[in-house]
Amino acid sequence: MTAPVPPLTDFDRAARRTAAAVVDTYSTSFGWACRLLGPSVRDHVRAVYALVRVADEIVDDVAADLTVAERDELLTGLEEEVSSATKRGYSHHLVVHGFVRTARQFGIGADLVDPFFASMRTDLSVTEHDAESFARYVHGSAEVVGLMCLRIFVDGADGAYARRAAGAARLGAAFQKVNFLRDLADDVDARGRRYFPGLDPAAFDDATKDRLLDDIEADLAVAQRAIRDLPRSSRVAVQLAHDLFAELARRLRDTPAAALRHDRVRVPDPVKARLVARALAREAVR
Repeated sequence: MTAPVPPLTDFDRAARRTAAAVVDTYSTSFGWACRLLGPSVRDHVRAVYALVRVADEIVDDVAADLTVAERDELLTGLEEEVSSATKRGYSHHLVVHGFVRTARQFGIGADLVDPFFASMRTDLSVTEHDAESFARYVHGSAEVVGLMCLRIFVDGADGAYARRAAGAARLGAAFQKVNFLRDLADDVDARGRRYFPGLDPAAFDDATKDRLLDDIEADLAVAQRAIRDLPRSSRVAVQLAHDLFAELARRLRDTPAAALRHDRVRVPDPVKARLVARALAREAVR
């Protein structure tokens, strides 16, 4: 169950504005979906995204002139601040403060936070994955983020969380795998990483691409069934996020594998607007 919620302070409000700015700066698609969340959950989901984004930037920002050791030190500092701030309910770091306020209210615990930081740390030293390490990485980098959001959507209720956890995890996994496929060129050329097990970028072909997309679409199908059971305050926003990534997956399937080595596929804004309208119309007839 949720913890008692203390009144918002000016610092709390500043943390919320900071998280919203992070969302708007880094992700138009996620920003659109967040605006469709109910007011009781919107700021909390933004708080989760903001923390995830800060950690991701520490390990991934190729423009930052940082050594691996410096990135590891920064990531460790962030992880330790999240842990200690969760205990005391306060952090001087606005993004961490917003996250721990949400975590304490909805019961987002170490079972979700620790695997996330473990996956982020993996990016500092691991450049290729086997099936086991890939599954572990996807769980920590994406599935737990979906589960953190689910804790918020169900207001911290353990039973409701358990019933929907599989769908939330599969949706997070689908998002991550789509990103891996879309960002294949950047990951290989700028960061020297190969996420998909056994994938040789030099031999990447349409059959391999389609096999990866079949797996993504299976994740999305499981997630779609779970979305119908979400509370109204989150259902239309999660449906939109699902539909945006399903559309991106469709465009990836229509793009030759060779083109993905140098082109970054995206969903144009007019198409996003149509998907927003469709998600709202679908909800209106429920």
